[in-house]
Amino acid sequence: MALETQQFQELLHSPRLAQYARQIQAVLNEEANRRQAFYAQISEGDKAEFINGEIILHSPVRLRHNSSFGNLYLLLKTYVMVKGLGYVGHEKIMISLTRNDYEPDICYFNKAKSDLFRPDQMRFPAPDFVAEVLSGSTAANDRGVKWVDYAAHGIAEYWIIDPDAETLEQHRLQGDAYELVIKAKTGKVESFSIPGFIIPIRAIFDETENQAALQMLLGY
Repeated sequence: MALETQQFQELLHSPRLAQYARQIQAVLNEEANRRQAFYAQISEGDKAEFINGEIILHSPVRLRHNSSFGNLYLLLKTYVMVKGLGYVGHEKIMISLTRNDYEPDICYFNKAKSDLFRPDQMRFPAPDFVAEVLSGSTAANDRGVKWVDYAAHGIAEYWIIDPDAETLEQHRLQGDAYELVIKAKTGKVESFSIPGFIIPIRAIFDETENQAALQMLLGY
C-alpha cells in the first residue's frame, strides 16, 4: 500500500496529470460499454465474470474442487439458515463492485443486506464473507485482482481453499488490506463475520468429518 500511495502522489504531481486523466476516462468509458454488453448477453446458465474489461468464462471443475466447495457450502448454508443470520450464495450469485463483476464460489450476506434482496435480483452488492476454492485457471485472480478488489469494497473476511493441498487460509480485513489469520490443514476455524460459525478445517475436505460437523451444527 505504501508503494501505491507513492505512485499516486507521483501521478498527482506529474505535469501530464490531465492527459493521463483523459486517457483513463476513455478507457473506463469503453469498459463501461463492454460491461453493459456483458450484462445483456449472459444468461442464468453461464458461469462468467467481468474483470478489468474482460469477460472470463469458467470451465467445469474437477471433483476435488467441487467436493470442497460442496462441503463448505452445506455447513455454511445450514448454519446460517437455522440461525436466521442472512443469506448464503454460491457460484452463480454475481456481485457487482465498482469496476468488476464476480461470481464467488461462496458468499455470505448478513441479514440487514439480504432482507433487501428481491426474488428476481441478478446482481448483488459486496457481501460480508467470500470463500474461493482454488483451481489452475482461477488461482491468479483469486490471489490477485479479487484479493485487492474484495478488500477495497470492505468484504470483511476472505477464505482461500486449496483442494489439492487441503489447506484453508482465513484472511481478515484490517484497514484496507487483508491479513492472514490462519493457514492450516487441521484444527478449527471460527468466522469473524458469521457469528458463532466454527467448524473443523478437515470438514471441508473429508466427507466423514463433514457429516460429523453438520450434526454438531444442528445439535444432534
